Amino acid sequence: MQESRLCLYADAQFVSPYAMSVFVVLDEKGLPFELSTVDLGRDANHESSYAARSLTQRVPTLMHGDFALSESSAIAEYLDEAFPETLVYPQDKFLRARARQVQAWLRSDLMPIRQERSTEVVFYGSQGAALTPAAEAAAQKLFYVAEALLPGDTANLFGTWSIADTDLTLMLNRLILNGDPVPARLVDYATRQWERPSVQRWVKLNRPPLWIAAE
Repeated sequence: MQESRLCLYADAQFVSPYAMSVFVVLDEKGLPFELSTVDLGRDANHESSYAARSLTQRVPTLMHGDFALSESSAIAEYLDEAFPETLVYPQDKFLRARARQVQAWLRSDLMPIRQERSTEVVFYGSQGAALTPAAEAAAQKLFYVAEALLPGDTANLFGTWSIADTDLTLMLNRLILNGDPVPARLVDYATRQWERPSVQRWVKLNRPPLWIAAE
């Protein structure tokens, strides 16, 4: 299985924060992989051929030889076990659990931010209206957690870089790149993280014209 071909299925516009997360993992590990796209605007993710691979009919989906896996955090954890030479999660079991907690939280909470500051803001330069009170409250919760996990002038969440840093940065950049007020320390952190070469390789992908908002 180690030498089997890797293929990442992402959305055709490269705006999925979850596809980005897996792309960064693969790049950080230095793994050669094919990048294939799924046209969500045409419901290609529900077509039988893709559904048979993805199971959950979502992006991202990773093919490793004949093995298919969807859901980004599950993919990242699988890749860390399958290719442990370069880890994207902390080695310490407590910090690794905390990184996974951060990922799970970012994927399941803060819905008002995701609704009002889609990743179109990040990757297409779209601008949203003023945040609603619900989104403002979600933003304050985001800042509280980020600042609690980044004491002082810490460059990364858990000492060395982990994929949780990329996921947190993407959430912060929904606000930062829209011009919303964000604590300066978090802006500095997100700016440094966004410059990471693996992240920039995703940012610089050639995107087609925009068709629909991304969550």
